[in-house]
Amino acid sequence: MFLAPRPHARRLPRRLFQLFTGLTLYGVSVALLVRGGLGLEPWGVFQQGLSELTGLTMGTVSIVVGAAVLLLWIPLRQRPGFGTVCNVFLVGLALDATLAVLPAPEPLAARVALMISGVVLNGAATGLYIAARFGPGPRDGLMTGLHQVTGRSVRLVRTGIEVLVVASGFLLGGTVGIGTVVYALSIGPLAQWFLHLFTVPAAPAPAPAPGGAILRP
Repeated sequence: MFLAPRPHARRLPRRLFQLFTGLTLYGVSVALLVRGGLGLEPWGVFQQGLSELTGLTMGTVSIVVGAAVLLLWIPLRQRPGFGTVCNVFLVGLALDATLAVLPAPEPLAARVALMISGVVLNGAATGLYIAARFGPGPRDGLMTGLHQVTGRSVRLVRTGIEVLVVASGFLLGGTVGIGTVVYALSIGPLAQWFLHLFTVPAAPAPAPAPGGAILRP
């Protein structure tokens, strides 16, 4: 007699696929914004600035920054998940791999197309990996941890962090432009829509047996 797989076990391959696809596409989306040259998302500005300063690739800087941010979780009492650790490495690797094969176009129309594609793809990637439910990214965990410690609203904490990293990145040589503004205005609605689209339903709770007893496997 064969036992049917549990609902959460059947969903695991899909969740893993979403996690790895989302993180890979996140790195690709940042590379599209880099090659567009019209402005990066906030952490991209910071990482590009550090890349200019240190001579390291943006992907390498992304990994180092992600690991450093993850260390800040310790005093904030945040717990990383499997997806959190994957986030640190996969985004940076995908970013460097895409930059290695994608040239920077000259025509403005092509650069605008890369910018728009990068923003939309970033929203889709965010929805994919968050909906997989393997834990937040390092930067998201920093935001929620500071929110819990300070009591400030998530919006205020996120805004403060992003203003700080954009300003620091700009001073280091990162690219701030119309793409940065477009990203800031559109990423929230895009990520929300894609999150709804890609959400993996949670496994239903086991039904209680007659009389209130709980059946155990």
